Amino acid sequence: MTTCALDDLRILDLAGDIGIYAAKLLADLGADVIRIEPPSGDPARRIGPFYHDDASPERSLSYFHLNTNKRGITLDLTSDDGRALFRRLVATADVVVETFEPGFLDGIGLGYDALTEIRPNLILTSITGFGQDGPHARYRWSDIVGVAMGGMMTLAGDKADPPNMPYGYQGYTGAGIQAAAGTLMAVLQRDNGGGGQHVDVSMQEALSINQETAMQTFDMTGAIRQRTGARGALPIDIAGIGVYDCTDGQVFAYLGTPGGAPWSAMLEWMTDAGKAEDLNDDPYREMIGQLNLRFLTGLAALAADPPKLQAALGTLGHIYDVFSRFCKSQSKWTLYEEGQRRRLMFGVVSTPADLVKNPQLQARAWLHDVHHDELGETLRYAGPPYRLSETPWAIHRRAPLPGEHNIDVYGDELGLSLPDVEALRARGVV
Repeated sequence: MTTCALDDLRILDLAGDIGIYAAKLLADLGADVIRIEPPSGDPARRIGPFYHDDASPERSLSYFHLNTNKRGITLDLTSDDGRALFRRLVATADVVVETFEPGFLDGIGLGYDALTEIRPNLILTSITGFGQDGPHARYRWSDIVGVAMGGMMTLAGDKADPPNMPYGYQGYTGAGIQAAAGTLMAVLQRDNGGGGQHVDVSMQEALSINQETAMQTFDMTGAIRQRTGARGALPIDIAGIGVYDCTDGQVFAYLGTPGGAPWSAMLEWMTDAGKAEDLNDDPYREMIGQLNLRFLTGLAALAADPPKLQAALGTLGHIYDVFSRFCKSQSKWTLYEEGQRRRLMFGVVSTPADLVKNPQLQARAWLHDVHHDELGETLRYAGPPYRLSETPWAIHRRAPLPGEHNIDVYGDELGLSLPDVEALRARGVV
């Protein structure tokens, strides 16, 4: 049994922002990932937030997270000596991950064809905004370009808003996940006798496949999905569906939908708590008895009878107001736990602090402590995205300092002497 799933792989990580997560996923599964940054420093080290708000290259919390388990070296690929050293490293590698503009590596003699002359079974994973070919291949990209061109932004936010940019770097993260998956498929093919190959990942394509419900909507109804916000597809406030304020935050509710108890179970809870107000009187109780998705979608049929439609919307609005007041009187964890007991579909809108305290995540020891000797402290990290019983995910090492493993790699593994490494450093090669 191996210690980790990928502990027989060596990966050279040349990735910028768009691909750095892909290499992290592979490193956390045990691959020997060597992070290669220029001698002047990795631009990713300038991305915040920073440890104790100290905006120095060795204090980026983003960099800490994205580079666990990697070793770090410095190397100038634009110099002849740097390229010569990289070719020697390639001879020892299984995978190279890169995010340069298409054609850049070919232009410096390090493209796929040149690298496979050194290592015939090598896998080169290239992650860019639009892929290696096509009319947009050389267009500039950033995370916001990815979420816009991939279609994600058009569905994010409320209908009255302009398209919203999803929080964080979801474009880069989505591209990284697909790149890691594509790399592993190429490794499997190689291990089955198929040889190496070039894995070409487009952020636009990686994010476009996230729109599967939009595709299904069009296939089934002929309609193009629009931004709906927390309300969902219906343009009115529906009691029990959407985001609701609580005493200490918010919950997302999805009552009256398949998979949970009917709305009458919610009314019973509100009655037990003395918070039902007049909802046990008609017409409210009668509507609650039929308040489900079938009823809501049937409201469209009332458009031909405006007085009936207005009466129904008025009744719905009152139920919504009473339900909102009930939620505001409860804590989010009370709504979640008691809701689960009653088979009512509530979910906590979790903050980062909530995730740290989450009893399910605590029971599964999801958070991992990683010691930072350079800080003299232990920091807590997000845990695994999956659990492997025989070859577990694990964080064995903090992110490397700039050039931290130069001597290990260039000296111990490539055989350079300490004076040789020092001379290369003095010339700006490493």
